[in-house]
Amino acid sequence: MKSETSTPTGEFTLRLSATRRGARLARLFAVHQLHDWGVTGLGAEAAEVVVAELAGNAALHGRVPGRDFEVRMWLGDDHVRIEVSDARGERRPQPGGKSDEGGYGLMLVAALATTWGVKDRCVGKTVWATVPLSPQNTLAGSRWA
Repeated sequence: MKSETSTPTGEFTLRLSATRRGARLARLFAVHQLHDWGVTGLGAEAAEVVVAELAGNAALHGRVPGRDFEVRMWLGDDHVRIEVSDARGERRPQPGGKSDEGGYGLMLVAALATTWGVKDRCVGKTVWATVPLSPQNTLAGSRWA
């Protein structure tokens, strides 16, 4: 029997304050939702890292005082699509290396996701990633293992 907190449609959406606490809660709620969907193992761990990195970036680099950020996840047959939206459209992540303002989080996202990118919104931007759930396409099968 499914928990009442699970999302039967395979979609999860959450709005949180653009703070370090909000980013931490995004990771915790995402882990809980993945568990409710029955997603475990290396695929769940990879999705957790991607949510943590994207939510952390939204809280740090995409923060506009008084504006939230949003986390959305969709469960596919063999992947999880993760989107994190914030209010700072002019501050876009730069693929392929360490930025002057941060660390190597996007390199982790690129290593764990089959694809990722950025799209514009009316206000702000959305950073998205598609994370495979099969072990051979995640940490165990990557050069990072």
